[in-house]
Amino acid sequence: MAVRNLYPGYFALVMATGICSTALLDTGHHRASAALLGVAAVAFVVLVALLTWRAIRYRQHLLADLGAPEKAYAFFTFTAAGNVLAARILADGHRTVALALAVVGGLAWLVLSYAIPVRLILGPRPRPVLAGVNGTWFIWVVGTQSIAITWAMLDQPAGTYARVAPLVAVLLWSVGVVLYLIVATLVLTRLLLLEVRPEDLTPPYWVTMGATAITVLAAAKILGMAPSPAVAATTAVVHGLAVVLWAFGTWLIPLLIAFGVWRHVLNRIRLEYAPTLWSIVFPLGMYAVASMELGEVAHLPIVAGIGRTWTWVAITAWLAVFVGLCTTPLRAMASKPQLANDRGIDNTVA
Repeated sequence: MAVRNLYPGYFALVMATGICSTALLDTGHHRASAALLGVAAVAFVVLVALLTWRAIRYRQHLLADLGAPEKAYAFFTFTAAGNVLAARILADGHRTVALALAVVGGLAWLVLSYAIPVRLILGPRPRPVLAGVNGTWFIWVVGTQSIAITWAMLDQPAGTYARVAPLVAVLLWSVGVVLYLIVATLVLTRLLLLEVRPEDLTPPYWVTMGATAITVLAAAKILGMAPSPAVAATTAVVHGLAVVLWAFGTWLIPLLIAFGVWRHVLNRIRLEYAPTLWSIVFPLGMYAVASMELGEVAHLPIVAGIGRTWTWVAITAWLAVFVGLCTTPLRAMASKPQLANDRGIDNTVA
């Protein structure tokens, strides 16, 4: 049952853990960073195995999710997870493993980037596609920019990929920026034209901010690359948009918090562990890393300081959600005997 209904966006666990590992590395906490890297790697292997099992054993359920507008774009967490891991591994100098992850993630991105839009536009529509637009659509942007980051890092130091890496990084970053504008327009249209219920404002809406943050990080990595024609031609645009998107992402944070208060406090939707919560942790960690990187490249010490401070917000969120991940199965097992006893008492009374 768990594998059959595996949430397509569960790779956000790897994304969140990997980027928090990077944030800890950037702040000088190497042992803690290595520990989280280990957790991310194990989680990635386990989730790949579960996804493969689902594709073989429950193929129809997988295809149904790929054709559902509210779930399809969550599959891009696979691409993003592999590239977040690749970027973190590159920081330790393991270029071969990182390249393998980048290639696999890139191929998955290429297939999904065309298969999902074609299916949604040309396939059958039991209901309007706009009704299924939600925060998971921004993961398309995240997956795109994650590839740009990996290839930008593969260029350092310049060597085998010196000609290819800058062009791939700049092109993917550019595609990601345009995709953000398209998705943001669709999401805002859905929120303004259709009824918004408390259960609709799920945690993946935080990826609205996470997508700006990873675009900023990709820009910072591109600005730090060795000189090349592709980088030289776009430096001014990349630099300017990085600052603009960082400011916009910062502005989004209070708005997203307000959505959460409306959902959980005013409308009393119970806050409990769900795989989608990793879609909050990842943007928090990405915002921290992007702020530190942008602050360094653009010589903005205040922005870098915000990133260092925000790292602990991300780590606190990661710990809270990880505890929920570990304790939820235990609580479920503990509740089963109680339910059995209650049923036994009911049968006796009857």
